[in-house]
Amino acid sequence: MILGIDISTSITGYTVIDKYGTAVICDHIALKDEESLFTKAELVKRVLASVFEKHDIEKVYIESSLLSFAGGKSSASVIATLTKFNGIISYIIRRDFYITPEFIMATSARKQIGIKIVKGTKKAKEQVMDHITLNETWFPLFYKKTGKIKDYCFDRADSWVIAKAGYLANKPSLNKKMPVP
Repeated sequence: MILGIDISTSITGYTVIDKYGTAVICDHIALKDEESLFTKAELVKRVLASVFEKHDIEKVYIESSLLSFAGGKSSASVIATLTKFNGIISYIIRRDFYITPEFIMATSARKQIGIKIVKGTKKAKEQVMDHITLNETWFPLFYKKTGKIKDYCFDRADSWVIAKAGYLANKPSLNKKMPVP
């Protein structure tokens, strides 16, 4: 099974995809109320321990940290904090679960699964959500009182994109076929 993770210091999304490409878990970890990166990391570790205990995870894919400023949203401080947290979680996965995570840029993952982002229209996260709601009928949506989709749904969606791209990259090895005699 493939585990895809969208790491953030406020909400971390995670998805497990089985050998058939089906999501068996798509959830999130709320981290806003935690005081430090270390308490956030401990919470992520506990949740991931439960995931690893219940599922035979073979590969872990993590969305790569931002490498540049994102249109006024990401300061140097934010990028540095996200990169630190990404490193902490990656290390925990390697140390505690004996799998070296692989990293995928969000743009590459979207492209790999056929999500084309059209610039100058909706935000990329909204376009990803549009794709998922049109093509993945299993994906649950939760709404705020205002009628807008709850923030954690976007993190779940991003983790699914990472997991699905990881699945597609490994499809031949996960579905080995016996040679015909």
